[in-house]
Amino acid sequence: MDERDGVIPDGVAVSVFDVERPAVGRLDPDLLDALRRAAGDAEAEGVGLRVNSGWRSPEYQRRLLRDAVVKYGSREEALRWVATPETSAHVRGEAVDIGPPDAAAWLSECGAAYGLCQVYGNEPWHYELRPGGCPSMYADPTEDPRMRS
Repeated sequence: MDERDGVIPDGVAVSVFDVERPAVGRLDPDLLDALRRAAGDAEAEGVGLRVNSGWRSPEYQRRLLRDAVVKYGSREEALRWVATPETSAHVRGEAVDIGPPDAAAWLSECGAAYGLCQVYGNEPWHYELRPGGCPSMYADPTEDPRMRS
């Protein structure tokens, strides 16, 4: 796995403007536009939004799920944190994980103005575009009907 699969190397700060990286460049254009608008306003307030994970290849998503099964001890528990390649919004380019924590907190507070919504209560870094308004959060991905393949 490498950057062509959407991997962002450890310790690398990736901007929402860094489109030569597939993790950013292969995001849904509307999501990317909303992220860029939010990033500009956050920057004006001294908060830098960074992409910790964006678009992912199905192979990369499969690896993340395998690693989560090892980490959490079962597939059932792993699915609270990592979707399958078939259900992952990251594989479709429709989700982004934002860091550092102060940036995720800023987006949690201000993101709805851009259509950027935190979807899962257990993942304060995970955002998806919902231009019609932010729905109630699911506790974790196992409650999201989209995650049932």
